[in-house]
Parts: sequence; C-alpha cells; structure tokens
Amino acid sequence: MFIFLSKKIAIPNGAQLCCASWNPEHGWIACGGQSGLLKVLKLESATSKEGKGTRGIAAQSNLTMNQSLDGHAGSVVCATWNANYKKLTTSDENGLIIVWMMHRGMWFEEMINNRNKSVVKDMKWSSDGQKICIAYEDGAVIVGSVDGNRLWGKEMKVDLCFVEWSPDGKHLVFVTKEGEVSIHDGSGSKIGTLPLYAVDAKDKKYKIIGLHWYDGCEGHVSEDAPTLAIAFADGKVQITRGRFDEAAVLIDTGVELTQCKWNCDGTVLALAGTQSTRSNAGDVREFNIVQFYDPFGRYLRSLKVPGSRIEALAWEGSGLRICLAVDSHIYFANIRPDYKWGYYASTLVFSYNRSEQVENCVVFWDTRSDERYIKNVRSLLSIKAAGDNCVLCAKVVNDNLYAGEGHSGPETPSKQFSLVLCDTIGSPIETKILDLEPLFLYMTARFIVAAAADAIYVWQYRTSTAKLGDVGRGGRERIFYVDDSQGSDVEGFRYMPRALEDPIVAVCASDAWLVVGRASGMLHCFTLPHISLEMKYIVPCRPQLLALNSNSTQLGIIDINNVLTLMELGTSSGNTNPLPAKMLPFEKKDAWDMMWAEDNPDLFVMMEKARMYVYRSLEAEEPVLSSGYLCTYKDLQVKAALLDDILSSPEQTDKSLIIDYETRSLRDARNLLENVGLAEACDFIQDHPHPRLWRLLADAALEQLDFAMAERGFVKCSDYNGIQYVKRLQLLNDRTKQKAEVAAYFQRFDDAEALYRKIDRKDLAIELRKRLGDWFRVLQLVQSGGGDDTLQTQAWTMIGDYYADRHKWEKAIKYYAQSNETEALVQCHYTLGDFTTLDALVNDLPEGSPLLEEMARKFTRAGLCSSAVNAYLKLHDIKAAIDSCVLLNEWERAVALAETHNFPQIESVLAKYGAHLLRNGKTLQAIELYRRANKSMDAAKLLGKLAKDVGRNPLRAKKLQILSALEVERFRRKMLDTTALATKTTGATAAQVTAQTLESLVAHDAATSESRSLDNAWRGAEAYHLLLLAHRQLYKGQPERALRTSLKLGAYDDLLDGREVYSLIAVAAYYTKHYEQCSRAFINLESVLGTEKEKEALEALALRIFASTRPQDPPTRPYDCPGCKHAVKEWATRCDKCSMSFQTCMMSGATIFDHRTYLCKTCRHACIEHEIRDLNNCPLCHAPLK
Repeated sequence: MFIFLSKKIAIPNGAQLCCASWNPEHGWIACGGQSGLLKVLKLESATSKEGKGTRGIAAQSNLTMNQSLDGHAGSVVCATWNANYKKLTTSDENGLIIVWMMHRGMWFEEMINNRNKSVVKDMKWSSDGQKICIAYEDGAVIVGSVDGNRLWGKEMKVDLCFVEWSPDGKHLVFVTKEGEVSIHDGSGSKIGTLPLYAVDAKDKKYKIIGLHWYDGCEGHVSEDAPTLAIAFADGKVQITRGRFDEAAVLIDTGVELTQCKWNCDGTVLALAGTQSTRSNAGDVREFNIVQFYDPFGRYLRSLKVPGSRIEALAWEGSGLRICLAVDSHIYFANIRPDYKWGYYASTLVFSYNRSEQVENCVVFWDTRSDERYIKNVRSLLSIKAAGDNCVLCAKVVNDNLYAGEGHSGPETPSKQFSLVLCDTIGSPIETKILDLEPLFLYMTARFIVAAAADAIYVWQYRTSTAKLGDVGRGGRERIFYVDDSQGSDVEGFRYMPRALEDPIVAVCASDAWLVVGRASGMLHCFTLPHISLEMKYIVPCRPQLLALNSNSTQLGIIDINNVLTLMELGTSSGNTNPLPAKMLPFEKKDAWDMMWAEDNPDLFVMMEKARMYVYRSLEAEEPVLSSGYLCTYKDLQVKAALLDDILSSPEQTDKSLIIDYETRSLRDARNLLENVGLAEACDFIQDHPHPRLWRLLADAALEQLDFAMAERGFVKCSDYNGIQYVKRLQLLNDRTKQKAEVAAYFQRFDDAEALYRKIDRKDLAIELRKRLGDWFRVLQLVQSGGGDDTLQTQAWTMIGDYYADRHKWEKAIKYYAQSNETEALVQCHYTLGDFTTLDALVNDLPEGSPLLEEMARKFTRAGLCSSAVNAYLKLHDIKAAIDSCVLLNEWERAVALAETHNFPQIESVLAKYGAHLLRNGKTLQAIELYRRANKSMDAAKLLGKLAKDVGRNPLRAKKLQILSALEVERFRRKMLDTTALATKTTGATAAQVTAQTLESLVAHDAATSESRSLDNAWRGAEAYHLLLLAHRQLYKGQPERALRTSLKLGAYDDLLDGREVYSLIAVAAYYTKHYEQCSRAFINLESVLGTEKEKEALEALALRIFASTRPQDPPTRPYDCPGCKHAVKEWATRCDKCSMSFQTCMMSGATIFDHRTYLCKTCRHACIEHEIRDLNNCPLCHAPLK
C-alpha cells in the first residue's frame, strides 16, 4: 500500500482538537476540541451519488460541508457516529451528552443528557446501531437504545477508560485505568478477563491507550484473521481472535502510541503515536508517525505527520483516506491499497470479501462482453495475471482450494500453499502445492515466480512452442535458495526455512531474466528458463517493486520510500561478484506503481500520488489526474482500472471503470493528421517512431486515397495484409469504388453502400452486405430491384439460419417456408414439438426423398409410430417401418405390415422376443406383446396359465380368466370378419364359412392339452365367479343360496381345488340341513384329502354329525324340465331324462328354468331380470348391460 498527505484544514482561533470521528456510510466527519468546539465536515467523494467530481481520482479532498454545532461549553472529548440511523453522539469534559440529528441538511440537537457526576471516557454504538454504551470515569455504565430509552445501568466500582462492543452486540469489553480488560455479558455481568499477552505479567506500569474490535460487517480477509486489537502506550499491540486466542498476534512498533483503529473492512490496523530518533550530534528529535499493519502483524507502511501530538485518528468508510487530529489542524491522507487483482486477455480478475461467508469471492470480469464469473477461494493470498492466464495463490485449508457454496466442516490450517493456474473464466487448469510461503508472486506470459524470504520457486507453465505445455512433461519446475547459483528439480528438493539477515523483498521476471531483490539492496540476476546466476548488482535502496522492460535491458525500482529509479542491466559476463548498479539519471518521489510498455523498451508509465506520468526515454509528458491501477501499456495507450470504484460495488461492474489513456505522441500525431497534413505527420512519426503511429498514418492516407503514403505506413508497421489491400485498391478503376472499399475497411458500411448506390452499382452493395453477413439488408436491396429470385431465396434461407442460431424458431420457420428449405423446416418444427405440421410435411415430400428417413427417425424418437410408418412407406423401406413398430411395441401394426408386404421374418422376431420375456419371468409383458401383435390365442393361453398359477387368489384368477376369454372372443370375431370378407364373392354364405373356420380352430386347439381349456373360453371365469359368489352368499347369511351355488362347482373340479369346493358344499349343506348333500360332500372330500391325520379328523367330524341324523335332504319344491317336463331339483344343471342343459344365473347362482332373463352381449351369459334390476354391469364380465 501507499499513503500520502493530501489535505490540511486549520481550525479557527487555533482551538486544540481532542477527538475526531468519520461516518463510514455517509462521509460526515465530526471533530471536537477545546471551548466547546464541534464541527461537522464532509469531503467530496469520487463515488458520490450526485456524480460530481473528476472520474478516476480516488479520495478527492474538496470540502462540501462545514457546520459548527453549538451546545457544548467544555472541551468535546468524545464523538461517535450511529451510521445506521444517521445520528451523532458527543460528550464534553463536563459530562454533557448530546445526540445530534440531521434535518434538511443541517444538524440539530435531538437529545441532551447530563449525569453531573463524572466525565464520559468512552461511548460506542453497537454494530447494528440499536444500542449505545456510555462509560464514565467513575465506573458508571449506562446502556441505552437508539430511541433514547435507558436499557440498564451499572456501577463497576473501578475507573474506566474504554468500552467496546463485540461484533454480535452480545458482549461488552471494558478497560480499566489499572489496565484490566474485562468481558461482560449483555446485561453488564462480568464473565471473564481477557489475558494480555503483550505485557509482562509482573509489570503493573503498563497503560492501554485504545482497543478496537472489528465488527465483521464487510467480511474478513481470511477465515483465521484476528479482529480484537489492544494497544499499549509503550508501543506493544496484541490482536486476538475474540475472547480466547492462544495464538494472538503480537506487534512491537517502537512508537509511543496514542491511537489504534481498524479500517472499515478489517484489513489494515492504523497505529498512531510519537517516535524518537537521535541525531549524529546526540540530539533527540520526536515526530508523529502512523504505522499500518495487516491483521497478522505484517508491517505495511508508515506516514510521518507534522505537529506535536496526534489526538485522534479516523478512517473513511471506503478505507481510502484517514483523518488525523493534530493540535489545531485536521490532516487527511490518501491511501492506495494493495488490492488482490490482475488483468489479462481483456479480463479483470479481482477479489472481495462478503460478510456472510469466509471464502474470498474472486470475480473474473470480461471487460469486452461484460460477462462475470465468480469463484469462491478459501484463504486467498494474492492474484497475478499475464498473457492469457492468471494465478491464484492461497493457503491450503483441508486441501480444498475451491470451497463451493455449501462447504462446511472443521477447518484445518496447513503450512502448504497452492498456486492455481486459471483461464479467463476462472476454470482451474493446473494446481501446484508449495511448502514455501509465497510472500512475493510474479507472473509473465510463460513463467510464474513465487518467493519466500529465503527461496524461489519458478514454474514454466507455458512453453515457447506449445500454447499450453503439458505440465507433466513439458512444464518445468525449479526451486532454489536465494544464495544458490543453480536451480534444482522440485522432486529432489526439500524446503527447510532459513532465517536470513538479508531476506528477499522483491522479485520480477521476463522471458529471459529473473531478478531477485534483497533487503540490503543486492539484486541477483538469473537466466530463464535454465536457472543460472549470471550477475549481482548493488543498488542504494531497499527495493519494494521491480519491473523489467520489454527487452530486459532496464530495470525499474521503487523502494520502501516510494522513490522510483532506473538502472541498466548489463550483458552476462559470468562474473557473480556484486557490482555497483549503473543508475540512470532519473528519480521520482511518491511513486506507487510503474509499468513498462510491452512494445517499446524506452516507454514506461508511473503513478505518483493521484497523477499518471508517461515517459519516453526519460522525458515526461504532462501528467494526467488519475488514481487508476495500471493494467497494460501498449500501442501508446495505457489501460487502467478504477479499482476503488469497482470494489465499492463489486457486484455491479461498469465498463466505464476501465479507462484508456492516450500518450502525447499519439494525440499529437492524430492532431497533425486531422489539422495539418500527411507529410507533416509523417515527419513527426519519423522522429517518434512507433508501429501504432505508422498504422495511424496508413489509415489516414487510406482515407485520403494516398496509396503511396498508405503503403509506406503499412510497410513500417509490418502489416503484410495492409500492403496487399493497398495494391488491390490501386487496381480499381473508379475513385468512388476506392472510397467505398476504404469506407468498408474502416467498418463504415452504410457509407460504403451509399457510395455504391450513388454510381448505380447495387450489385456491389449486395456483395458487400453478403461479405458482412448482413442478409437483412441484402433482402431489402434485392426487393428494391437489385437482384434475382435465386439471391432472394438465399437471403431468406440465411435469415432463417440467423434466427435458428438464436433459437427463435417461429421467426426462422417464416423465412424457411418462403425459401422452401424443407430440411430446415423439419428441424425447426421438431425442436418446437410441432409434429402435426411435420406429419403434413411428409405428404408434401416426393416419394423416395432422403429427408423422409430423417423425419421417420424423428417420429420414432418421439414415439409417433403411425407417422414414422407413413414416412418409411413413402420411402419404400418396409423393413425400417416394421422395425419402428417393433421398437415402439406396436406389434399389431408390425404384423399387419409384415402380412401386407409379405415380410415373414416378423413371426420369428415376435416368437424370439416372446420367449425371451417368458424366460425372464415377464409373463405380463409377453401377454401385452401378443395382444399388440393380434396373437390373441397365445395371449389367452398365457392368461389361462397365469390364472392357474394364482389360483389361491380367486378374485385375481377370475380377472385373468375373463381376460383370457375376451382374447379368445377377439380372435373369433377377427376370424369371422376376415373369412366373411374373403368369401363375399363365393357361393357359400359367410356364416357357413365362419362356422367351418371356428370348428376347425376348436378342433385344432382341442388336439393339444395346452389349449383344451379354450374350447369353452368362459368356463374358467364361470368357475371362479361361482366360487366367489358362494362365499359371499354364505358370509351374508344366505346358506340356501350358497348351497344352490356351491353344488354347481362340482362341474369345475378340474379347475378348482376339490378340497375347497367340497368343504364349501359341506358347510352350506350342514347349515341348510341338507344332510344327503353334506354326506356326499364328505365322501368326495375324503377322496381328495392327502394325509391320514386329515382323514381321521374328517371321520370324527362325520361321526359327530351323522350319529344323530340321517343323510337325507328336507323336501324341496320340484321344478319341471322345460324340455320334457321331468321333475328336477332346483340346483340341477342338466335334465337326467332328456339331457337338456340349464343355464345358471350369474347374479344369484340359481338355475334358470322359466324365468325372464337378460343375456350379456359380451360373455353371452344370462341373468334373471329381477336379480339385476339395480345393476349397470354384467356380474361376470362387468361389461355395461345397456
């Protein structure tokens, strides 16, 4: 970082200042002093919402507010801001407290409080602005709310000096006059004492001059960064990570401290005080100084301040300025922070912190396309960029370099460090793990250099022949100690830290040299890529920043006092003895950055305070006001990034924050070309040669059609394409054509077109637009009479391609339809899922069109079998049509196609697939397959077999039997319809042919045991239906009906379990006292029982029943056979005399004699009408009755 004094404000009447406070949100500065002095000031901000001020100048110092506040009589000793609620609280030496508020741009008193007992030593608002704690010198503590209400008060009974809130607002830290630091909870109760590691436990004379606990509202620079700073008057400082921290950071500043303050994001700690030095004559001289440290105690910078004593220190909210109250003056100092950033390949990479996460957010911002890519990196240390890549240096934590959004878990700090090589979107390309801590990092287009205090690591990540070297083979890694003369392989090198009196303080590199600077001013020069020490130089300063020019002949050095000097690098002589450096006659103070031009070794740019200087051969151009960070310097243009503005709102980057500054020679050359002439400009450029200037001359000559001068300019800047372009222009025979071509060269295409149309050459205008790909304009020109139908069709097609590339399918379809681009139309409709239009397009295509095959494949992928088959049929590809049906499981269509087109292979495919499904136990899938293929008999057989397998579940078996019967019926209907159609023109009637066909099928099926059950397809369904019906009737308390139904089950003993059937008959007969039927059931049951134990149990039960009853049925009403009038029993299914079969009512199980019945049209089974009057479906097959 770099800091310099920028403004001094004197207090009227020489009043001594006592306190100062800077509002971090709105920029107001409150300063209090003797005799009731209280002022509120405000400086202009570069990022003000009003947009005033000069862009690119950070931390401007124009005063925009200066208001004196009256209300205090004594010296104002304490002032604190509540940024959230825009309130200022002040207190004077008499104990008077005033709360100020702003109204219409002016500050007014809102509340006044005076305890009249003691003076206020410290006041602090909590981080959320809800509570304020007031600590009095006599030990009284008052905590109040933002609305003025007192929350609680307490007497500590000790003399207090300071108070501080914890970041979460739940604890308070008090510092007593004796130096004790105590921790209290939110109600004031003491819960512990903070150990002081920076002082000797036996020393009781130490004095605490300040403490500050960073609230974490702006995030943390690192997850393990300490935040609680306590400063002592003797110059010692301790920084801890909260209340308990055995690894506290200890600092010995060597300064008599008076102030201690964190900046607003917790990255820099400012310590102000007085330092004494002794001159050669022995005189002691004291001066004010402010020292800056990072949270880990590393020294950053010092600032000397005039005056006798620094009474107060305050940070601006952006961290770019501090104000110092010294005597009767306020000093302002501007700060140039060391951001973690880099610029490469038009990409700006930078990091910032978020309060809600511990990882550092790294943003990769493409400044051309304005695209942003964000990565989260844990424990990020630094960023460097060059060429087409950047490198992120981070501390390894749990070996997780990229933490991710949801990372959680314990964090284990490591002593290893990672170098992650990234591309322009932040994707990691290669990662290296180092044991040395990379305190200094440098990157070129081929090398990455990381240096600790004692050793250097060099990684050649890119070779000169390949774009990206294979790190495993082509990438070279070298590591060595700074005192070594040769580099070593990483595999054989074990790094052990060494304590050096002359450590490394800076490094830089080019493609040929590596320069390492040490604290003593010694410079070591090594060759690259072969690490070999060639030269040593001694410079009279301690380097802080080193930079080599483009041909490695000069070295720029910025030392710790911010003085920029230049030295010449000699050629390698093999002498490694230290030589005095040959310094150039150049010195510039207050420099904080410098950069050499990429294309000229004599050009460089440097930053001095808030100015940018461009040098050419040590001659400076007029400075430019800027606080930008240097990105690149080439083609006489300096590109700078306004990182202060970018990081003030890192999530809303603006391209205008990347600024290009032109050098004076470029501006002068352009001015000569515009206002004087080519010859004078050429003379100027010869005196200030640069490829950019010659290119500028060539472009201006082209504009004036001075081809000789243009060719000269292109020759000077080695632009072969430009030379050829000039020669082609000279071949044109028309000056207007030449002007048009030049206008097109400079991308003024509308001007070029106007020139072509001026000479009535629309064809050339159309050709120009075609070269540009501006087909919209081509279409307009053609429609205005400048082309033919072929060109118009091409324009429609290209415009359709334009919209299709941008996924605007509806607009693309409009133009494709006009150009009859059927193939493109197919793709658009397919992408939109408009298969109806695609199907219609099939009809428009001629037979045999190759596009039909592609459309058929798209239909198949979409599952549209019919459309796919139509496309294949129009293509005359029957096999592909059948394959599509098979793929989509449309076997019925596949079989129909095979039969129509005499394709017998389908039967074998069907059989193999069915057998495969059965082998894998997929019986239901096989049934579905046969149904789709119209193989109803095969499906029925499988359903019947499946019904037998699940016979223990009668309801499921019934359903399967019904499905099997329906398949048989479907087969019979198909045969009947097919035969009738085939015999319409023959002498036989359709009914006769159908009957004959069915009889032959039944005879064929009956010949095999597998299909014997299909003779009467509904028999199985009847069996399970009556079994279920009998059970329902029995459980409903209708034993007579149950007996009547169950007695019919004897005819199905080949399908049903005999034990279950006869047990049901026996139970129903017993309850209805039909002991004869019960006895017969016992006899049949005995024949089907398997074990002797079961038979013995059955005999015992029979003895119990029939010991007291005779096996006789009670008298029942006889029924007459409708055929012969012979008397039959009510459960009979056939007449014993005439053998006439009786139907069974599927609703009640009763035998139908002379009842009025209803016949189901699906299963052709009858039901008694009065039994089904309340039903809508057939009780057997469940088909609708009406």
